[in-house]
Amino acid sequence: MLGGGFKAERLKVNLRLVINRLKLLEKKKTELAQKARKEIADYLSAGKDERARIRVEHIIREDYLVEAMEILELHSDLLLARFGLIQSMKELDPGLQESVSTLIWAAPRLQSEVVELKIVSDQLCAKYSKEYGKLCRTNQIGTVNDRLVHKLSVEAPPKILVERYLIEIAKNYNVPYEPDAMVRPEVSVGEEDLIDTPYPGPPVGTYGDHFPMGGGPPPQLPTYPPTYESAIAPPNAPRAFYDNNSLPELPSVPDTLPTGSVGGPTHASSSDDIDFDDLSRRFEELKKKT
Repeated sequence: MLGGGFKAERLKVNLRLVINRLKLLEKKKTELAQKARKEIADYLSAGKDERARIRVEHIIREDYLVEAMEILELHSDLLLARFGLIQSMKELDPGLQESVSTLIWAAPRLQSEVVELKIVSDQLCAKYSKEYGKLCRTNQIGTVNDRLVHKLSVEAPPKILVERYLIEIAKNYNVPYEPDAMVRPEVSVGEEDLIDTPYPGPPVGTYGDHFPMGGGPPPQLPTYPPTYESAIAPPNAPRAFYDNNSLPELPSVPDTLPTGSVGGPTHASSSDDIDFDDLSRRFEELKKKT
């Protein structure tokens, strides 16, 4: 697969140039997008919602493009970090397949903004053959980064995404905006799924496993999922836990009859050992001495 015309140093230099140019473009487009958001807020405040939607689609395109450039920058940096594999191996290393095919695929789509990307693509095709380059440009081998393909697609952004951009811009610039009635329900459903998820409660079948002993009625099952506050007990509250498998301890029954007779003498306690007569005698002697 070794092709002619490959120059390792030329590839390395242009990979660095690609990274530098991508960083500059990312910064420039991000600044322009911030200015465009202010313009959209002005459209919303003036009641020009349709015009604001068109401008939002343009901003989404630019945001997609910036993300695509970040992906290309990452893969270019990876090739530089593993450049020794490109120089030492004739065959394409499996760890470089995605990066190589992604840069070749992106070259004809971004070469107007990143001229050095075409040089990188030509050098990679010279290294790994023109036939491999053709397969990469059409993504027939399926190793091109999927996110990059999505970010550079020509499809219009979904309406729900456009509406979310408008809502966020209006919030940031304190501009009143009424979302589209046809799109707003989708936004509400999404917010409920992501944010206001109720506490799921214990699994099915766990209520019957911890009934208190003593013959009392079983607790009532809740008719709705418990809230987070009601489900979490206070830190100092005792934890009620009943284990049906553990039985209460009962007094042991003696195996033999007692040897002493009923009512017979038993072992005296420590208080029975005190001689009260001797104690009275000593007390009387003490009184005489005084």
